[in-house]
Amino acid sequence: MEARGRTVSAAVQEHLRRLCLHEFPCGIGSWNKSRFLPQTWRSWRELIPREEVVGSPGEETVEDLLGLVCSPHSPWALLEGSSAEDRFLRQLAIQNPRMLKDTFFYSYFRSLQVVDKQVSLVDKDLLKFSKLEELVLSANQIKEIDAANLPPTLKVLELYGNSISSMECLCVRPPAGLQHLGLGHNKLLGPSQSLYVTARHWPNLMSLDLGFNALTDLQSVVGSLSSLRRLRLLVLQGNPLALVPYYRGFTIDSLAGLCALDDVTVSPSEKHQFRGLSRSGDFLAHEAQFVVTIGSVTGVLDTSVLDPEPGPQGPFITYSYYVTYDFVEDEEGEGSEYVEGVLAEIVKPSPSVEQLGDKIPEEVIPKEVIPEEVIPEEVIPKEVISEEVIPEEVIPEEAKDPVESVPTTTSQSAEMEESLASGGSTPLPTSAEELAKLRPRIDLQLCPSPGTVLFSTVRKPWADVIQCNYEMQHRLRDLVPLKAFLLAGTTVTVVEEKILSWPVVPPLVDSPLSTKKGKGEKDKKQKEKGKKGKDGNNKAAAKGEKETAKVPLTLGWWCWAVPAWYCHPPGLSPQEWKGSKKKRELPKELRQDPPILRVLGSGRVLLEPLLMGEPLVSTVCNFGVIRTMESDRLTFFRESKNKKAKKVYDSDYQPEPLTVEVQIQLNQCRSAGEALRMLAA
Repeated sequence: MEARGRTVSAAVQEHLRRLCLHEFPCGIGSWNKSRFLPQTWRSWRELIPREEVVGSPGEETVEDLLGLVCSPHSPWALLEGSSAEDRFLRQLAIQNPRMLKDTFFYSYFRSLQVVDKQVSLVDKDLLKFSKLEELVLSANQIKEIDAANLPPTLKVLELYGNSISSMECLCVRPPAGLQHLGLGHNKLLGPSQSLYVTARHWPNLMSLDLGFNALTDLQSVVGSLSSLRRLRLLVLQGNPLALVPYYRGFTIDSLAGLCALDDVTVSPSEKHQFRGLSRSGDFLAHEAQFVVTIGSVTGVLDTSVLDPEPGPQGPFITYSYYVTYDFVEDEEGEGSEYVEGVLAEIVKPSPSVEQLGDKIPEEVIPKEVIPEEVIPEEVIPKEVISEEVIPEEVIPEEAKDPVESVPTTTSQSAEMEESLASGGSTPLPTSAEELAKLRPRIDLQLCPSPGTVLFSTVRKPWADVIQCNYEMQHRLRDLVPLKAFLLAGTTVTVVEEKILSWPVVPPLVDSPLSTKKGKGEKDKKQKEKGKKGKDGNNKAAAKGEKETAKVPLTLGWWCWAVPAWYCHPPGLSPQEWKGSKKKRELPKELRQDPPILRVLGSGRVLLEPLLMGEPLVSTVCNFGVIRTMESDRLTFFRESKNKKAKKVYDSDYQPEPLTVEVQIQLNQCRSAGEALRMLAA
């Protein structure tokens, strides 16, 4: 009894029991027993007047019983979607229930549909169905089929949605008259599967569905299918081999008798356009080509209008925005191509919540996440930073940007800023809590899925409509993980990057030369006291030499020059200092803090249509409204400097949602010439 409900015959018996063919209103019972008495008894009763027979209680007419099983409002009606065979059996159980015997069932059924019944074994009892022509065993748990247990009369066999990994089991003694074989949505994998789709095993096959498996070798599969002279309908979409640019043209040119490929009619013009392509099959590259385009970004919140004006000592805040998406990592191919350089990083699997809260291992915080030259070693202990060294040319641009840090209190932040600005060192953390505050918090939305690469657009300043103008071509040879990636989709994220810059205060280093010169100038001033003009010149010269004695601190890549009006005197406002006619100082250097990243919006883009034959996925990702009427008003005032713009923002004003235009195109050849030109390139 362990196999009950798991074999095909047991599932059929269970289905017949659920039809209730021997219970009211079907079968024989008190509701109709007078119609099925022995002939001798019926002959005796025919002598009784008819009026007494009509008045017998508890009897139902055949018409009334049929109405109970046929009416959709009846509690005895079949469920919606029941097969025609089920309806016929219910009616037959009312009209002539004595016919419902095993011999009748085995000879009656020409079609069996055992769908989603947890069947895992095709047993030999299936051979009892002597007239069976169609067998549907979809959505079960079948891994192998003994073809010897299949009735030889079969013409249609469907095994969709099972776990069949090889067709070898079907080719031992297959039904010779089979015309349609459906093996879609299984686990067929490997080049050996092409050995089992030949005319030797299926001489009369006219329709074959191998869609949504893991077949990768198009040339091998199509070469075997060319022996099926009667093949007219073929489905291969959903397999990795269908992602190569020349898939449709090569298949059509190789199978001359094909009428429909992937449920799309093969037109005469297609046959003409791809003529001769099959002869170049051995030279065609086994790779898929995608073009990812990211257009405009709208609805971005201008955070700068919410920040206070910078003071003489900073911080000077800059914002930039970019869009990221993940794409499958190709271990065999040549990678991706982008005219402005690949802005990508390969990110390891994201850490768990426990790792983020308790302890961040070394591999989670590599040097590409926290550049060593940004944070001094005395601030972050050495055991927190990974010792893995990555060459500078290998580390991509966005990999150098650390993620948003844990915010500290105002007093702690001010003390740290003052200490760094003065050139001093910050004391080491003395407790686990202080160390946790210094550790970066990894945003899981900024980490791609395992086995994928994170790509980024160029960083752009804020604008009402940010034009990314991003286009990346991906060429991938490893097609099996590519299919899994397309089924999962890609994650598109809008990121805000905030950088705080501080004026560099170089330490005073008194050199012996400058001290000696300073003393000489002082003696000269005492001797020439009273000469006002000369004394003024000497003071200026002494001041100049004193300035040269200050050796500026070299801070590497995060130091940059800014206009001198950023560092205005304390007594003047930035506008007054900028507009003054005094001689301005030379450009000052600024020290940059590690970038602070904030995710403005993130969402998944479904790419499964590319597997189903669609050449393009074009969508506008809508992440909702993150702007407010007040922020838009401040932004408009800053841009236009028009105080009357307040009238534009009435009570019905609705801020624009955050949106990103995304297109992902699968390259497909439209002719044999285009495929050959792609080969030459």
